[in-house]
Amino acid sequence: MLADIDSDELTDWLAYEQVTGPLGPTRADVLHGIRAAVTANSVAGKGRKATPRDFIPTWDQAPPSPEDMFETVRTVTALLGGTDHTAGGHDADAQ
Repeated sequence: MLADIDSDELTDWLAYEQVTGPLGPTRADVLHGIRAAVTANSVAGKGRKATPRDFIPTWDQAPPSPEDMFETVRTVTALLGGTDHTAGGHDADAQ
């Protein structure tokens, strides 16, 4: 894109985006976040209300490490009442 437009046009598009809101996929994320928040709040009880930001994904994050993913699986397994049979697992030590 930058090879096809000059800095003046890029500046114009940046200014336009500042006035009208984000363009492209970011705008779609915001619009869907608004819709999801309205839907969630329409069926929610009293208490904290959802905001669009609660439903907008954060892109370009570093992927979790294998160790972090494994720890998440262990935590979910324990919360669901499962047992950890891996070497070094808490339930494996008891057997």
